[in-house]
Amino acid sequence: MSGNLNSNNIENDTFNLNNEDSDYKDLITRLKEIKSTIDLLEKTLFK
Repeated sequence: MSGNLNSNNIENDTFNLNNEDSDYKDLITRLKEIKSTIDLLEKTLFK
């Protein structure tokens, strides 16, 4: 029985790491979009 619990814990940990990696990639993408928006606004303001 404890073998199943350990196996499930490893699978859950792997799943959590994959989610965190995906969240990190989403955050980086969003930050790049925000940076692009700021750059565009700066160009518009300082014309």
